[in-house]
Amino acid sequence: MKLKNVAIVAHVDHGKTTLVDELLKQSGLFADHEKVADRVMDSGELEKERGITITAKNCAFNWQDYKVNLLDTPGHADFGGEVERSLMMVDGVLLLVDAAEGPLPQTRFVLQKAIERGIKIGVMINKIDRHDERHEEVQAEIEDLVLELVDLAGIEDFDLDIPFFFGSGRDGYSSKDPAARSGDLTSLLDFFVGDFYPMAQLDKEQPLQLLVTNLSYSKYLGTLMIGRINRGFMEENKPYMWYGRESEKPKQIKVGKIQIFDGLGFKEVQRADAGEIVILSGVDGAFIGDTIADFAKPEPLERIKIDPPTVSVQVSVSTSPLSGQEGEYLTSRKLEEFLQDACRKNVSLQYAETEDPKVYVLKARGELQVAIVFEEIRRAGFELMISRPQVLYKEGENGEKLEPFENVVFDVPTESTGAVTEAMGTRKGIMTGMSPIGDTRTRIEFKVPARGLIGYRSKFLTDTRGEGLMSSYFHGYEPFTGKMLSRQNGALVADKAGVTSAYGLFKVLSSGAQFVKPQEKVYEGMVVGEATRPNDMNINVTRTKQLTAVRTAGKDENIVLPPIQPRTLEWALDWIDDSEWVEVTPLNVRIRKKILQSNKRSVIR
Repeated sequence: MKLKNVAIVAHVDHGKTTLVDELLKQSGLFADHEKVADRVMDSGELEKERGITITAKNCAFNWQDYKVNLLDTPGHADFGGEVERSLMMVDGVLLLVDAAEGPLPQTRFVLQKAIERGIKIGVMINKIDRHDERHEEVQAEIEDLVLELVDLAGIEDFDLDIPFFFGSGRDGYSSKDPAARSGDLTSLLDFFVGDFYPMAQLDKEQPLQLLVTNLSYSKYLGTLMIGRINRGFMEENKPYMWYGRESEKPKQIKVGKIQIFDGLGFKEVQRADAGEIVILSGVDGAFIGDTIADFAKPEPLERIKIDPPTVSVQVSVSTSPLSGQEGEYLTSRKLEEFLQDACRKNVSLQYAETEDPKVYVLKARGELQVAIVFEEIRRAGFELMISRPQVLYKEGENGEKLEPFENVVFDVPTESTGAVTEAMGTRKGIMTGMSPIGDTRTRIEFKVPARGLIGYRSKFLTDTRGEGLMSSYFHGYEPFTGKMLSRQNGALVADKAGVTSAYGLFKVLSSGAQFVKPQEKVYEGMVVGEATRPNDMNINVTRTKQLTAVRTAGKDENIVLPPIQPRTLEWALDWIDDSEWVEVTPLNVRIRKKILQSNKRSVIR
């Protein structure tokens, strides 16, 4: 069967996974009576909860006499490493762009990587049925962006004749005609198997070369390696040469089962040829970037190189007074195993030990990626503590201190532009562009230090009443811009251990916004709210009303407490300061001071 490998890429929330659902249904992969869940490719628990794609997924369908290996990739910039690895396995890319929002930072990122690799690009302008769609402007913006990126990459012979489709992934139609509002995806399916995307069959007569671009795990087969055969062919139960990391010597291995993607699952085969994406078992200790080569003529491929991490967090085993009451795993050895496993499956993560044996450093692309890693560790039953994310500095050629900068794009209601501009000014941001989108919205672009964005997301949603869109991508390293206050207000800190009472919380309402509810366990040094003043404040939230025999009519106050926002991991990492830890257990997210005793800790920030 003829073979094509295609990836669908887009900015977050532009409709990739929904379009993949419809492509699989209309290609005949599912029977008519079969009930298929929405966003079937988002198989992870966190992906279903948050409505975003976190890891790249493979699937395959047949159309006419072709097999199409289709890759669904994440759209958030923090998971850019997944996209970079996916592009190594494909010969074509379908870029999805929202008909109203147009190209955004991640659109630029994935386009740049595809152009650098010389991959053929087709475009679908999605959500064409939106009332505020502006497909003509969006098409012009995409064409300008492609020209700019081709010029930057210095590629003279890049094919600029890019085909455009218009449609709706949710409603399941696509067309070359932007006025179409019904139909099916036949035009897009025919495009996949047409002459535009090159065939995946490579040279199968040369000695074998395969680059491992992803890892998975099976209860029955152990570690699974996923990659595309660059040349040659593979047969099961045959010896091959395995090249691991630079520090390891190459060694002979025997590949067990060979599987290929078939629909949403796998199919076992005895042989796979060049161009096919395969899943291999039988090699323990594999890492992303390893090469499997022909035993008789071994030639390793260059290891995967991706953009470096820009933030780091310290992570420690829990030393809280409540440690051990809610989690199953508490030791530094188990924590290191979790971190090693996370870094093995994602090359954009790095971890390192520190002088303190219970503390490690995890380096990542952004706050969301950090939060996802620790959310998965937490759900596995671990108790741990996480510090405030810090940006990674570098030293310049002349010895000056350099810090990472981000290009951030805001799509906001026009009346919110003042609040966003003011907030970026206090975070040392420099405006690089401002343009209207329709009659009611404005797009503003800033170049801002990466540390200026830490903790801003929640404030941004408040500033724009939940109607703003914010996205960013890595700009580069520039000279350090000076000190910056991470949070304006201080913390309300519990001054004794106990259980919170409605009476105690009510009496300190005027001190600031509270994070805890009645009947929650607290301890000395635990943060229970945000103060109204710049400095910290120690308060008693366990106080109870003294019961006496004397009652006076009208003296009892009606205790009414305001609603408390959910304590999520992302919110906590955004909120904390350098003097605080986020304490994470399978049941709770708490914030605490690094120094618990109030007589050893200053309240002045």
